[in-house]
Amino acid sequence: MKGCDVVFHLAALIAIPYSYHSPDTYIDTNIKGTLNVVQAARDLDVARVVHTSTSEVYGTARYVPIDEEHPLQGQSPYSASKIGADQLALSFQRSFSTPVALIRPFNTYGPRQSARAVIPTIITQVAAGARRLSLGALHPTRDFSFVSDTVAGFMRVAECDAAVGEVINVGSGFEISIGDTAGLIAELMGCEIDIGTDEQRLRPQNSEVERLWASIEKANRLLGHQPEHGGLDGLRRGLEKTITWFTESDNLSHYKAHLYNI
Repeated sequence: MKGCDVVFHLAALIAIPYSYHSPDTYIDTNIKGTLNVVQAARDLDVARVVHTSTSEVYGTARYVPIDEEHPLQGQSPYSASKIGADQLALSFQRSFSTPVALIRPFNTYGPRQSARAVIPTIITQVAAGARRLSLGALHPTRDFSFVSDTVAGFMRVAECDAAVGEVINVGSGFEISIGDTAGLIAELMGCEIDIGTDEQRLRPQNSEVERLWASIEKANRLLGHQPEHGGLDGLRRGLEKTITWFTESDNLSHYKAHLYNI
């Protein structure tokens, strides 16, 4: 980090199912790793640290849309580790005036995403010829943010002095269920599907985040950030771009649609 002006801290363990298996590794990577970053930033007088949070820290929405004042709920070891990392990063800003700004992306999707995420899981199964898909819970809702909108949010946080010491949601401002998302993808890919529940893909009952829907008012007010892929129309456009990338044979060949990895 010597000689760096702005540090984007995105290093983390992010797979929720694996956090049930090895929670200690999430503490080491997400909390202690964040300590290393902010301590180095303090020692080296870095001009800005953009710390990456996650919408998972909110848990199931108590009200919607979810603003930055919403209570934090650790419903998985992963989300608990991210709550700890977030608070540690903010504590350095409050204690030592380390210039930390915290961005809280909702569910980012797009080309190149890991098949551990639900949208690539759906697309790759359909692209591989499956018409009966294996998924987890279908009823939870998510606020899907196309990758270019998430990146734009990161850049605006990095450039905005008023973001220091703040928590800022970045999302689409729109919610849709996993089941409806699968149906929309099938429609865009021109096929009909049936969906089966794969028990190993289900979260423990009290750990499942049932509803996520971002309030993006603060990002718009503070950063002038407005997603280009907001609402249902924006989701359709983002999915079309994502499907185009995944269905190119060279890209699809890197994915094993028949496997589930935690």
